[in-house]
Amino acid sequence: MCIRDSIKGDYTPDELIDAIEGNRTYIPAVYVLNKIDQISIEELDIIARIPHNCPISALDNWNLDGLLETIWDHLNFIRVYTKPRGQVPDYGAPVILKKTPVPSLENFCTRIHRQFMKKFKYAWVWGSSARHQPQKVGKDHTLEDEDVVQIVKKV
Repeated sequence: MCIRDSIKGDYTPDELIDAIEGNRTYIPAVYVLNKIDQISIEELDIIARIPHNCPISALDNWNLDGLLETIWDHLNFIRVYTKPRGQVPDYGAPVILKKTPVPSLENFCTRIHRQFMKKFKYAWVWGSSARHQPQKVGKDHTLEDEDVVQIVKKV
């Protein structure tokens, strides 16, 4: 028995074996390199060439904001804030969604509670995904980073 197949692309032997066996899943990662306060600028320049990394100093609190930004950029997360009716948005506890699959309002509601969509009527959205502030939207509306959502339920 002979099997003929072609594989197009630049793959390592490990990636080929993983694809055939189908027993491994790769997830994105960020390498956090600590103790940059103990190295020289030249060494830091060499470290900066490593992909998906963020050098920090936990002792001196250096680049911790850069670490947070790197995590959001590399792991493809977005923050969506909730707004109860008649109150200010809760910026302290965002709902975290992945950019893939496309972060819809339905995904947002399911993230809060899986039975939430049964009572969903419509939502008000403030932010970059809204054409005007606020915009009345349905469950298929695509959310963007730092949007604010107020959900109106059926009575």
